[in-house]
Amino acid sequence: MIIHAGQEKAGLNVNFMKNKRETIAVMGCGGWGTALSLLLCQAGHRVTLWGIDAAYVDKMRCSRENSIFLPGINLPLEIGLSSDPACVKGAGVIVAATPTLYMRGVCEMFSKYISAGQLVVNVAKGIEEGTLLTGTGIIRDVCGKAVKVAGLYGPSHAEEVALGMPTTIVAASPDSNAAARVQRVFMTETFRVYTNTDLTGAEIGAALKNVIAIAAGVCDGLGFGDNAKSALLTRGLAEARRLGIAMGARGATFGGLTGLGDLITTCVSPHGRNRSVGVRLGQGEKLEDILSDMHQVAEGVRTTRSVCELAEKYGVDMPITSEVFRMLFEDKDPMLSGRDLMQREPRSELEAE
Repeated sequence: MIIHAGQEKAGLNVNFMKNKRETIAVMGCGGWGTALSLLLCQAGHRVTLWGIDAAYVDKMRCSRENSIFLPGINLPLEIGLSSDPACVKGAGVIVAATPTLYMRGVCEMFSKYISAGQLVVNVAKGIEEGTLLTGTGIIRDVCGKAVKVAGLYGPSHAEEVALGMPTTIVAASPDSNAAARVQRVFMTETFRVYTNTDLTGAEIGAALKNVIAIAAGVCDGLGFGDNAKSALLTRGLAEARRLGIAMGARGATFGGLTGLGDLITTCVSPHGRNRSVGVRLGQGEKLEDILSDMHQVAEGVRTTRSVCELAEKYGVDMPITSEVFRMLFEDKDPMLSGRDLMQREPRSELEAE
């Protein structure tokens, strides 16, 4: 059965924020890009959803369903579907909803069609290998530093957003006007948006939570209890905060939605891809086998490598992240990683905070 997105939320006031109607292009037809397209369409905006695979886009156009990435949810006829990157022309807002692994290539495709005044909103949560850039950093690198950028991050499962379940998230940009514009565009009665000018903190928190989610999954795969997972989340958040502050972020950001909030959702939900990778690692599977049968990208895998490089660059101690790296790329026994974390040198909880 195909569900009409948000249908159980009768009486949704699409003019909740009395938004000006915007023309929006969403670049990336994964689950999150599709869910945001539904949200924006329901909010009264003109929306085009772009996908790189023309055949798959045609299939969605015929079936009005994203059967691989968001199955069972109807795509209203009001949502345009395109495989032409030129669809960003004339859009006031462009949503970059492509995994970080593919972000640079997609940006190179649509950058030639971007003009002054357009706002690019990144929703990918990762750090590019090699360059160590976040999503907005990649956008600026490819599209030019003059382009307006913002990010949209926080605890937000695509499936829940598509069904109109209450979700709260953060629009982040050093330009407070850009953050406020994203807030106006996306906010509805069921999708609450806060603003934050600490883009660095928001993006580091969003990326690091995927790394810690892999470790949380390993805890579950090994059969550890709630005590272990609670400690892991708390100390993992401390690692993210240390790195963020070293990179110029505000510590308070990591106690908010893009830090603690997103970390909780990703580490406890059975739907999380990164946690699922960790569970299977903890149960003895090899990384290549795990990734080979996944339809969607687990951002935390590649982000782990990038974060370890950032930790070295900024001289930040990140023991949990380091053990995740060893489990992923050095085939370290997960039980040994857990033992080594528990047997580290005793120290104060607030040391290096």
